[in-house]
Amino acid sequence: MKIASFNINGIKARAGALTDWLDEAQPDVVLLQEIKSVDENFPRELFEERGYNVETHGQKSFNGVAILSKLPLEDVTRGLPGDDDDDHARWIEATVMGEHTAIRVCGLYLPNGNPAPGPKYDYKLAWMERLKARAEALMAAEEPALMAGDYNVIPQDEDAKRPEAWAEDALALPQTRAAFRRVVNLGFTEAFRARVQGPGHYTFWDYQAGAWNRDDGIRIDHFLLTPQAADLMTDCQIDKDIRGREKPSDHVPIWVNLDA
Repeated sequence: MKIASFNINGIKARAGALTDWLDEAQPDVVLLQEIKSVDENFPRELFEERGYNVETHGQKSFNGVAILSKLPLEDVTRGLPGDDDDDHARWIEATVMGEHTAIRVCGLYLPNGNPAPGPKYDYKLAWMERLKARAEALMAAEEPALMAGDYNVIPQDEDAKRPEAWAEDALALPQTRAAFRRVVNLGFTEAFRARVQGPGHYTFWDYQAGAWNRDDGIRIDHFLLTPQAADLMTDCQIDKDIRGREKPSDHVPIWVNLDA
């Protein structure tokens, strides 16, 4: 089962780039972030004609997450528990019925948090506390599960081409990294780092200042796997070359293969 995560930065602007990649990469499941569309305007038919079941949690102009799956989806839920007043569309989860195993997949778009300090950063840290609570519940279930998406977290300096440029940014502040570690340390496997070590691996390049041409990137899109899911993992890679294509997102897909 090939499961991908992709922040597409707007479904209207990126529909062509997304469908081209789907046709080429053939993922079984895709967790999308920043669809920037209300549910009724999401172009479901583009994906349904490719054999995908489509579940969305949309919002006008901002945020928005979705699941595309060639496999049956069950028990779809929307919204991260813990704050009934939070109206941001940043979380969607479902159970994917694999050939051998059911996998609980959680797609997330974690708040950016800038400018920090400030209310947006407070919201980010509070959201990460709620994420930790949901992560604890997933661990307690002792079943194959994963949380994947745009975490807006640079876990350590080697995950940025120029770490000094991000030192005061909400994505790399010590409090952000500590909150991320608290989730990982519950027993999750950070899939990419379990497979690939060292610097120079990124999932995001800004549109400004020729960042892509200089490979001035950061790694902020992550897969966290429960032990039961980690036992099924056979690979995890970043589809870097997508960033150099026509009308790209500023993110690229990251994916895992699970023997499920």
